[in-house]
Amino acid sequence: MIRPALTLSAAIVLSVCIFASGHRLLAEPEDSGHDYPEAASYLVSDDAAADVDAALQRAAANEKRVLLVMGANWCHDSRALAGWLETDRFAQMIAANYELVFVNVGRPQSGDGHNLGIARRYGIEDLPGTPNVLVITGGGELVNRETATTWKNAASRSEDEIFEELVSLAQKAV
Repeated sequence: MIRPALTLSAAIVLSVCIFASGHRLLAEPEDSGHDYPEAASYLVSDDAAADVDAALQRAAANEKRVLLVMGANWCHDSRALAGWLETDRFAQMIAANYELVFVNVGRPQSGDGHNLGIARRYGIEDLPGTPNVLVITGGGELVNRETATTWKNAASRSEDEIFEELVSLAQKAV
């Protein structure tokens, strides 16, 4: 009787911690059939523009950059990138260099886009696929204009390739 109660209590605590921290549940590579961790859900904010503005303020105050990931739940590349970003290796690097913000963009390729004004704010007029990764200084300057919309193959990129690019963008001169 005690064991089922403890199991239930542990499950409730874990669920509350995940909900309170805003993290997505991950499917491990061996569970998903992929060689990358995949986020089970890509969170959607009620006010993505305010989330970006708050991240910019934190980035300016902490001498970091904003890592703005614009993707969607339906997109396996978005979920793959989100999954990598939640691993310990990435989380430590991100905490040291970035303020991370996920923004749902819906399906911009089919005319059902959301929050596209955020990309336009940084001079990105078209999102040809998902995800898109914008690295922005605390002062609001886009660091990676040439590569921001090239992440639609995130699921096929290696962990090291993604990690090295994000480290490089954290240090890139504007």
